[in-house]
Amino acid sequence: MQKITIKKILKKKNKTPITCLSLYSKTMAEIADKYCDIILVGDSLGMVLLGMKTTKDVSLETMIIHGKTVKKNAKKSLVVVDMPYKTYTNKLIAYSNAKKVIKLTKCDAVKLEGGKKVVKIIKYLVKKGIPVMGHIGLLPQFSTKFKLKGKNFNQKKSIFEDAKAVSNAGVFAIVVECVVESLAKKITENVSVPTIGIGASKYCDGQILVADDMLGLTNFVPRFVKKYSNLKREADKCMKNYTKDVRSRRFPSFKNIYS
Repeated sequence: MQKITIKKILKKKNKTPITCLSLYSKTMAEIADKYCDIILVGDSLGMVLLGMKTTKDVSLETMIIHGKTVKKNAKKSLVVVDMPYKTYTNKLIAYSNAKKVIKLTKCDAVKLEGGKKVVKIIKYLVKKGIPVMGHIGLLPQFSTKFKLKGKNFNQKKSIFEDAKAVSNAGVFAIVVECVVESLAKKITENVSVPTIGIGASKYCDGQILVADDMLGLTNFVPRFVKKYSNLKREADKCMKNYTKDVRSRRFPSFKNIYS
């Protein structure tokens, strides 16, 4: 099993679609590692695991705990950890926090949200030897509502400029979130690094989803998510049967006890 590197990801541009999932736990990492090129430890864990309303309250320490867990159990995939809200407000703060994330989790890269506004920060981190993944379009850390982006000329122009800016700043890939298909296609054709779509289009160089969403474990499922199962329903059934067995004393049976 050969380790996926940033060089290998770059070579996939315009060739083989890049497979990515966002997840946060040991078991999920072990499974995804068999199939994914990139595993993102996303700050979406705030909502998915911790019941927060947004990603804004996720701490650096929380990201490090989950990043360490995922990296330890993902032997092949490239592991990227999200830099949470307000941990990269300027280049020095960003470097201090990113360095801490890399050191403690041993992850392969970090991800920053934003376009032109974070270009100087990206350049500084890359110059200091920290690989960076970009993120443009819908920015969960800075959005109050879940909205499609790129619906008018000004939005399209701004997001396209963001893509070019972060690409030129030195990112090795760009997450393009929730933008109209034509814009995602144009961005992919005009940047030199791979684009990873989430609610963007099939024209991106790769795709990413939150693992819990595609497995059917969450209630909020945007249009761009394809549910490959309904594990929440299965878990409900299992727990219902378990409580029935306990109350009827069918569990534990002789198979489950020590004589």
